[in-house]
Amino acid sequence: MSGFLDDCRRVVGASHVLTDSADTDPYLTDQRRRHTGKALAVVQPASTEEVAAIVRLCNTQLVPVVPQGGNTGLVLGSVPDDSGTAIVLSLARMNRIRKVDALNNTLIAEAGCILQRVQHAAIEAHRLFPLSLAAEGSCTIGGNLASNAGGTAVLRYGNARELCLGLEVVTPQGEIWDGLRGLRKDNTGYDLRDLYIGAEGTLGIITAAVLKLFPLPKAQPTALLALNTPDDALNLLALAQTQCATALTGFELMSGYCLRLVRRHFPQFTFPLADAHAQYVLLELSDAESAEHASTAIEKLIHDALEQQLVQDAVIATSLAQSQALWELREAIPLAQATEGQNVKHDVSLPISAIAAFIRSTDRLLQDAFPGAQPVTFGHLGDGNLHYNVAAPAHEDAQSFMAKQSDVNRIVHDNVHRFGGSISAEHGLGALKREEILRYKSAVEMNLMRSIKRALDPLNLMNPGKLV
Repeated sequence: MSGFLDDCRRVVGASHVLTDSADTDPYLTDQRRRHTGKALAVVQPASTEEVAAIVRLCNTQLVPVVPQGGNTGLVLGSVPDDSGTAIVLSLARMNRIRKVDALNNTLIAEAGCILQRVQHAAIEAHRLFPLSLAAEGSCTIGGNLASNAGGTAVLRYGNARELCLGLEVVTPQGEIWDGLRGLRKDNTGYDLRDLYIGAEGTLGIITAAVLKLFPLPKAQPTALLALNTPDDALNLLALAQTQCATALTGFELMSGYCLRLVRRHFPQFTFPLADAHAQYVLLELSDAESAEHASTAIEKLIHDALEQQLVQDAVIATSLAQSQALWELREAIPLAQATEGQNVKHDVSLPISAIAAFIRSTDRLLQDAFPGAQPVTFGHLGDGNLHYNVAAPAHEDAQSFMAKQSDVNRIVHDNVHRFGGSISAEHGLGALKREEILRYKSAVEMNLMRSIKRALDPLNLMNPGKLV
């Protein structure tokens, strides 16, 4: 394929076609270091036109394309397989903010823009881009859209799909679809934008997007609350929604075991409540009126929750630093898990009303099958997204427990399905769950998805082996 690679070099420049293992290795291994694939090369275009030219070359030579942003995905969606026949198309050089329109509350960003940079560009225009997740310092807008990322503010602002008005996409044939329209209403045919969002690069390559911006809130009070059960958390959520309505931005559930892990591995963090409660909720409001108004709202909510015995203890952050410290506790949970040792991870969604019953039921099923197994349960309770992870029993080596991962998955995923949920809430399917999903989606649904894939990518060159 030397001729093909020479053609790629002519398009993007020789220094941006990487073939030496020292250069390509970071692009071939997934974020959790579970899989290292092979590739003909890593190609780094700098413009939409260069992406289109590379895709046309791939189309001619039947070379598969694996689009990649920050490579922070968790389901093997952004790394190649072991065949070595594909190229990794890194969009990292496509990192410009093309336009900010404060009056229209929109921002156009290229796919390789780091999420944090988009957030900062919005703030510079006195606006808010509310997508926020732990990897925001390294994940990219293209990857966020390709996986329909969620994060901590979905409750108020929605996930990546709701935060996008338009797209620019390179099709599998190397054509450019310019759908960068900053319109909130456009009923002129099929919604192509939503087709590409969440498609994990299997239908085309997102190269830029029109993103929604919002007014900056005047205040964002944050509180950490201790509770006895997930049922109490659900009742607290109902109370918060009744009293605070759309001001309720974040509502994160964390089991006591999660925070004990954080305390064990990150003792430098501040723990404002005694770590002896079964459950915790991290709650945040976004107030458009004033800091005083926000303070009154959150204080009344906590007062009423204490009176109704939904909450056992609570602390309200009194500064930005204290608020950030509370969020650090939540965001450190995955790192604490990794430091503790390997565990079986699940990213599931459920009807919000079913979450407490699901946790009770799944905990019981796992104890029956694997006595002593430790659920590590946390997530975005306000939108029904639960990270229901399972660590090895204290008496068992983590590696031997990981050998039972398929059995653990079967219990958790079957119970998710029984409660009317989904086995992937915000991480996607990638290669990791591509076969697993066949157990839960109907043949009709899978055939519809495959029909779309065949229609748009008949040569199956766009991120093959992922999602469908």
